[in-house]
Amino acid sequence: MNDPSSSSLHPPSPPPGNITPEMDDAQTLAEATTVVHRQGRFLISSRKLPISKSGPIDAMSCRLGIPVPEMIFGDNLISITHAPTGWSLSFTAEEALDLVDKTGEKGLLRVAYANSWSSSREKASATAGISEVVKPYDWSYTTSYRGTETPGSGSSKTQTSQTTNPYLNAQINQPTPTSNSDEEGRDDSGLRLAASTDQVQIPLELLRRRDPILFFDEVTLYESELDDNGISVLSVKVRVMEQRMLLLCRQYMRLDDVLVRVRDTRVYVDFQTDTVIREYTSKEDSFQNVKRALLMSGLREDAITVAMRDANQIAQLLPTVENVVESVSLKR
Repeated sequence: MNDPSSSSLHPPSPPPGNITPEMDDAQTLAEATTVVHRQGRFLISSRKLPISKSGPIDAMSCRLGIPVPEMIFGDNLISITHAPTGWSLSFTAEEALDLVDKTGEKGLLRVAYANSWSSSREKASATAGISEVVKPYDWSYTTSYRGTETPGSGSSKTQTSQTTNPYLNAQINQPTPTSNSDEEGRDDSGLRLAASTDQVQIPLELLRRRDPILFFDEVTLYESELDDNGISVLSVKVRVMEQRMLLLCRQYMRLDDVLVRVRDTRVYVDFQTDTVIREYTSKEDSFQNVKRALLMSGLREDAITVAMRDANQIAQLLPTVENVVESVSLKR
C-alpha cells in the first residue's frame, strides 16, 4: 500500500497572487506572493518564487559560510501557525542549509571515482589526495532540518498574538477573553514540540481516507546536481483536509555509485484537538544495495535509472537509521 503521506495525487497549486512590475521591493513581493489558508485555529501559508538572484545568493552564502547549491529558492516558504498562541513551524532554505556540516568533521562523502582520481594526481604531487576531491564542507548538502519552531505563548486570555511571519499577524483573529477564575494568571509560554512519552504516532489510517483536499502546495527549497554526480533536493509539500493536515519536508540525496539518503519530516495537525505531531525519519543505504533491490524487484536497467530519480519509490527500499517523534498540544 502506498504511503498516504507521500501521495502523488495533488490538486493544482493556488495562484501566487497579483504581481505588478512596480513590485520591486522584496518585502512587498513576498507579501503579494504569500498564500494563506485558514483551517480551524491554524494558518497555513506558502510562498513560491523563482530561483534567487546572485545578490541574495552571495549574501546567504556569506551568512552561512559555505557555497550554496546551484538552485536555491531563498524566498520560498511553507509555515504553520497556531493563531491563539502564536506557535509556528516554518520551513525555509537558509535555515535548512544552516544545519549542513560546515566543518568536515562528520565524515564527508567522496565521489565514486575519487580513489582512481587521487591516485593519478599523486604521481604529479606528493600532497595530492582526497582533499582535492572532497570540499571542506558537506557538499551533499545533507541536513537534519525539521523546521524552524517558534514556541507558543500567551493564554486563553491573550488578546494579541504575533508570529514570526509579518504577513500573518494582521490575519489572526484574537481569542475571546475568558472570565473563568481558574484561567487568571495562566501562563502558556514555552509551548513547543517535545519528545513523545505516550507512544503518540501519526494516524496513517486517517490519512488514507479520501477526504477532500481543501488546500495543497509544494515548494522546492534547494537543489544540487552534486557536480553531475547525483542529486540533492529539499522540498516541502502540504495538504489540508477539513479535520487534519499533513506536511512533508523531504530531502532526497543520491550520490551515484556511493550512497542514497532520504530524510523525512512529517508534521500532522489535528484541527479538532489542536495537537501537532512531528516525526523525523532518516533512511540510507549504499547505492549498490538500492540498485540490487530494484533488480530483485524485476526492473530492467533502463527502468532502474528512472526509479533512482523517484524519491517515493526509493524511500520504501531504505533501512531506517533514525526515528524521532515529538508532539505538542496547543488547545487552551
